[in-house]
Amino acid sequence: MTLLSDFLITPAHAQTAGGEGGFLSAGGLMSILPYVAMFVIFYFILIRPQQQKQKQLRSQLAALRRGDRVLTAGGIIAVVQKVREDSNEIEVEIAPNVRVTVLRETISSVVSSASKPANDTGAKAG
Repeated sequence: MTLLSDFLITPAHAQTAGGEGGFLSAGGLMSILPYVAMFVIFYFILIRPQQQKQKQLRSQLAALRRGDRVLTAGGIIAVVQKVREDSNEIEVEIAPNVRVTVLRETISSVVSSASKPANDTGAKAG
C-alpha cells in the first residue's frame, strides 16, 4: 500500500524563506517585459501612424474649400461646391448639375486640393 501511495501522492517541498521577492524582483519583471515590448511595438507600428492619419484628415476637412476633390465613404468622388462653416454639411457635385449635401464625417479623404492650382509655377509670364 505504501508503494501505491508513494506513487500517487507527490511529496510537498517547502518554499525557502524570502521566496522570489514578489513582483518587483528580476523574475517578476522579466515575466512582464515581453508584454511591455509588444505594446511598444504595436504602438509605433499600428496606433501612432493611424493617429497621425486621423489628425491629417481632420485638418484637411477643416480646410476644405470650393473646388476640392473629395472621396466620400460611399466611394463617390465629388467636387466641393459650398462649404457651410456654421454647420457640419458640405455641398458637393457628384456629376454635372447633380449636387448633394453630405456631412463632413462621411468624407474619407481629400483627393486633390484647390488651394494651389496645378499649373501655377509661381512666376508670372508677361
